[in-house]
Amino acid sequence: MTTAENNGTSPLGVGIGALDGGPADLARYAGRAVLIVNVASKCGLTPQYAGLERLQERYAERGFTVLGVPCNQFLGQEPGSAREIAEFCSATYGVTFPMTEKVEVNGEGRHALYERLTGFADAGGHSGDIRWNFEKFLIGRDGEVVARFSPQTEPESEELVAAVEKAIG
Repeated sequence: MTTAENNGTSPLGVGIGALDGGPADLARYAGRAVLIVNVASKCGLTPQYAGLERLQERYAERGFTVLGVPCNQFLGQEPGSAREIAEFCSATYGVTFPMTEKVEVNGEGRHALYERLTGFADAGGHSGDIRWNFEKFLIGRDGEVVARFSPQTEPESEELVAAVEKAIG
C-alpha cells in the first residue's frame, strides 16, 4: 500500500459511482497511471474524446487508463442521463474507457474526488476550481497527482503524452 493510500489523500481512495450504476471502485486502478478528465457531450472541446480514446488504446496494456467524469456545471453542456451519455460516447467516439457517474467538480456540491484533485497546480500555476470541461489530472502509479493540464491541452499533445509515458515508466 502506498503512502497516499495509507493517509487517505489519493484520489483513487474516493468512493464514486460508475456511469452504468454501482460503485466505480477506483481502488482497482492502484498501480496504474490514470488520467482523470471531467467530460461533457455538448462542449466545443467534446472532440477531445477521440484523443482520449486513442490514449486509452495506445497505453492501456502498459498500465494506463483514462477515467471520464461527466459534469454538467459548465453552461449545462452535459445534460443527458447516464444512458444517454454512454450511448453518445460509444456511438460518436467509440469510447471504451471507464466513466463515472455525473458529479459536480466545483462549489459546495464538489465531489470528494475533486476536493482531492483541485489542490494540485498545473504547469502555469493554476490550482483550485476546475476552469472548464476537459481539465485533466494525471495520477501516477503510486496514487499521487503528478500533473494537471488545462482544458485546452489536447490529449495527444506532446506535453501530455510525455507525462503519461513518464508515469507508466
